Amino acid sequence: MSNWLSHKECPYEDCGSTDAFSYNTESCSGRCHSCERVYPRTKDSKFEWAEETYPVMGQEQKDGWDMNPQQTQIKPVPTEVLTSVYRSVRSISRETMQFYGVKTYVDSNGKEVKQEYPYPSGGIKTRFFPKEFRATNLKSDELFGMNHWNAGSGKIVTITEGELDAMSAYQMCNSAKYSSAFVSLPSATPSNKLWTKAADWLGSFEKIILSIEHDDQGNAVAQRIANLYPNKVYRVQHDKYKDANEFLEAGARNEFYNAWFNAKKYTPENIINTSDQFLKMYNNSESHVYVETGVQEFDDLCMGLMQGHFTLFKAQTGIGKTEFMRYLEYHILTKHPEISIAAWHMEETKLRSLLGLVSYELKDNLTRKDLIAQASAEQKVHDAIVKLTKDERLYQFFLNDEDDPIDILGHIRYLSQACGVQYIFFEPIQDIAANMGGDESKEQFLADLSVRLSKLAAELGVGIVTIGHTNDDGAVKYCRMIEQRASVVVELQRDKMSEDIDERNTTKLLVTKNRPVGPTGYAGQLTFNTDSFTLSEKYGEY
Repeated sequence: MSNWLSHKECPYEDCGSTDAFSYNTESCSGRCHSCERVYPRTKDSKFEWAEETYPVMGQEQKDGWDMNPQQTQIKPVPTEVLTSVYRSVRSISRETMQFYGVKTYVDSNGKEVKQEYPYPSGGIKTRFFPKEFRATNLKSDELFGMNHWNAGSGKIVTITEGELDAMSAYQMCNSAKYSSAFVSLPSATPSNKLWTKAADWLGSFEKIILSIEHDDQGNAVAQRIANLYPNKVYRVQHDKYKDANEFLEAGARNEFYNAWFNAKKYTPENIINTSDQFLKMYNNSESHVYVETGVQEFDDLCMGLMQGHFTLFKAQTGIGKTEFMRYLEYHILTKHPEISIAAWHMEETKLRSLLGLVSYELKDNLTRKDLIAQASAEQKVHDAIVKLTKDERLYQFFLNDEDDPIDILGHIRYLSQACGVQYIFFEPIQDIAANMGGDESKEQFLADLSVRLSKLAAELGVGIVTIGHTNDDGAVKYCRMIEQRASVVVELQRDKMSEDIDERNTTKLLVTKNRPVGPTGYAGQLTFNTDSFTLSEKYGEY
């Protein structure tokens, strides 16, 4: 049995290769063909799992140690003499194998044992069938097959992720193989040395076509090459086949050639450049996705709460901001059965938030268990909770004290993408920075958070609604950036010291910023019922 394990993850933290490390279980040593470092002599920082996964000499090994689940053992090199031939393997023709110098070794019965892929400097990558690899003098700074084409010998170079894929693409693009070079990467995570050594050779071609998988590793490679050769990188859309060899084996030569010939110019996800991308954005987007709030004058002015935007309601302490937000939540839950929402009220318990919605449903102040008991309303509350939550459109979320406050962004992304939530309510925004220390630290954090919230709302198409405390001068406490980054800003006004009980319980809405629609000004009012502990729309003059 061979003592070598190949195509393993590199133990050095700053390498990043997941398949370029080879380890010898007898000598307890190894080498990474990506970063060119030996193991374990190099003192560079290693992953915590390194010595457990790749034991070093003198280290006590566990009884029965037989590699971790991701490790596979290389097949033994046969002792009998093997015969080398140029043979068609996996639908790749003998002529193509001969062109690339790829030999297949067979035993006395004609069974394929291994295949050797020669690299430009003489290094060999050996494949033991069905799929085990070993490298001999293989450098990580060369492309397989690049020695068959001189720099600038054609207009196009096609890059694949594997040797078989390079040969398959060459064979399927028969009419183009004299104007295009077909090469492959030495590994799925190529080293920096490759891009340095191959820079001039790759740069000599007018067009670089990538036929690589559409996964994280493939996307990273595409991004790297696009950065090095801007505006000349194109990418083959593989669709139902993951790589070129799958096309060839499926008999889909014409499909691959057409995909190759019509390869689209590659642009990173954060750049829009082609007509197709702009048309897709236009056809798949709506100008405004909104939901009415039930406050008629606010809806007339702003159309409602907007998805894809960051909305801020601001007021001084004690105005009733939380109750206003709960009014919005209940209205959406009961009037818009197609919409899911998520809420986090930081100044009250999760139960209090739930019972606040129950009070709206039952039109009675049932915000505490003692009030529920006094009213003998246990069954009614139970039924109301089931009614409000049965369709699983209501989510509560929160951060623990030990969590990083910025993790709220991850929660929002999860709620939007995994749960299909369209509106996310949380308040007050300043409380997220409660443990940030001084005012300057809070301001810096809230400024960064506000920028990222506004971008996240636009990216996900989710409505993010929050509340901000204000100072006596009406400015948002700690951080003016909160208001600057919000698309819609609504000031809540209430004269809580008025002698008139009706005036004291009336909250007025004043829109001071309205980026999505435009108009600003008076936007309606709500009255608070002290018996039911709920808000309702109030009609009348401002």
